[in-house]
Amino acid sequence: MSTQGTIFVVDDEPAVRDSLQVLLGTYGFAVETHATAASFLDRADPQRPGCLVADVRMPGMTGIELQRELARRGNPMPVIVITGHGDVPMAVDALKAGAMDFLEKPLNDEALVRSIRIALERDERSRAEGQELSRLGERMARLTGREREVMMLIVDGLANNAVAEKLGISARTVEHYRANIMQKMEASSFAELVRMAISLQGRDA
Repeated sequence: MSTQGTIFVVDDEPAVRDSLQVLLGTYGFAVETHATAASFLDRADPQRPGCLVADVRMPGMTGIELQRELARRGNPMPVIVITGHGDVPMAVDALKAGAMDFLEKPLNDEALVRSIRIALERDERSRAEGQELSRLGERMARLTGREREVMMLIVDGLANNAVAEKLGISARTVEHYRANIMQKMEASSFAELVRMAISLQGRDA
């Protein structure tokens, strides 16, 4: 799996930002640094792949607050928090709030790079899944209201006759709806249609 994306480093200490930019650059990562959470948020684009490495304790907005603000904005970027020894309880709170990992200063280079690679892979998977759900949603939008009713009933395991009885229509009409649903959803098999429905239900949950 490729690991393309930008590493966004947010830390109020210039020495930390500079050292991480040099270190991560030697591993071939694209790096963008910010002195404050506000500076990062001004430029944050949810469509831009990557991961965030943020100090947990910063003036203005902490790393945890930054993480929560990203979530509020619907930005799925994975977050790695870095912390001084005395800030471990804050880092644990960050994990509870959804951070992917936390690392203590002084940072271990190999541990940081390993965590970043995992974060980039997670970000790539998440974006691919989001794109697939978007495509499924577009296909679902092609269905009429009645076709959606029929689809949900058949994927729940009801036979054509049972669907027909429940909706007060003929079994032949259900077969017609079923064929239309398969075509519009671009499902090659009933099993694939079921998987599509489960994915869409998970999105709407």
